[in-house]
Amino acid sequence: MDSAIELKKVYKTYKTGMVDVQALKGVDISIKKGEMVAIMGPSGSGKSTLMHILGLLDRPTKGELVIDGKKVDLKMPDAKLAKLRSDKIGFVFQTFNLLSKLTALDNVLMPTQYRKFGKRDRQERAMELLAEVGLAGREKHRPTELSGGQIQRVAIARSLINNPDIILADEPTGNLDSKSGTEIMKVLTELNKKGKTVVLITHDQRIADFASRTIRLLDGAIEKGKK
Repeated sequence: MDSAIELKKVYKTYKTGMVDVQALKGVDISIKKGEMVAIMGPSGSGKSTLMHILGLLDRPTKGELVIDGKKVDLKMPDAKLAKLRSDKIGFVFQTFNLLSKLTALDNVLMPTQYRKFGKRDRQERAMELLAEVGLAGREKHRPTELSGGQIQRVAIARSLINNPDIILADEPTGNLDSKSGTEIMKVLTELNKKGKTVVLITHDQRIADFASRTIRLLDGAIEKGKK
């Protein structure tokens, strides 16, 4: 099975005043296409930094990033990096990141505004995705008119609108009760069964148990035997 995304000897160093802080220390990760993988670690372990690099939201200080078998030019302009991110990765965040004044449908359509889709095609696609995540009939509802679980379903639909190969979910159930959280994990599991590569960033073992493999970070490095 080919790799969806790989990190090779990745380091990330931040400068805090006169001090260099090593957030990642030579991390090697390979995630296969169609895998559902959890990345776990305590606060300060580097998992948020790792998520930002996996999601092309930040660039490593040193090392290689490979997506779909192709090495990413980490010196490419921000606009090109954003285009690659939009094509390959869909994001689901703990805080949902929906716009409160927009309907569920318009929130799902947000990532398509700079893409060459016809308006009708975009709307049909968004409607289909909302139905797929169980929100048929709620397209015109705003986030304030939806439950937490429904809001996260809108966010999942939004993450799929550009048909990315990889879904990167950062604490996707962190702001939900246990029942809603389980429902969201079932949605992500179904997406994985349909061929999406799903990467979960979580501190919750119950969420990690949905994954087929868990990678554990400690002090910026992968724990031995935990890859």
